[in-house]
Amino acid sequence: MYGAATAKSVTRLGGGERIALPPPHFGHATMKRAYRLRRPDQFRRARREGRTFATPLLLLNLVAGRQRRTRCGFVVAKQIGGAVQRNRAKRRLREVMRLALPQITPGYDLVLVVRSADVIEMPFITLQTAVEELLRRAQVWRTPSPLEHA
Repeated sequence: MYGAATAKSVTRLGGGERIALPPPHFGHATMKRAYRLRRPDQFRRARREGRTFATPLLLLNLVAGRQRRTRCGFVVAKQIGGAVQRNRAKRRLREVMRLALPQITPGYDLVLVVRSADVIEMPFITLQTAVEELLRRAQVWRTPSPLEHA
């Protein structure tokens, strides 16, 4: 384990005061498992039965899901690079999708396929824009209502 600090841990300040420390924070927020495609048959179904949208960076396969929530899967071919590069590309896309989930119409299974190694090094905001563009073309990006802005 990464240290023994827990919410019950106590430390002394200069004047003998005692305060409770929060648990240590390691890493970032992650996309919950319920929102990810994990089994090969889930990927196959999206790729075979779904609609496809492409950009030079990414390919999106979209199929109506069997659940009420949107689930995402990520595919990065060995042509993109070694395991470290492929995992980085998946982590970056997973984070983009985690942040975008509230704007995506629920009820779809999405598979994002990386087509270019540029995904690994490009600025995060550019990657977010590329994914948003794909989702808009697929007509699953919800534009916020005027009430949501107020």
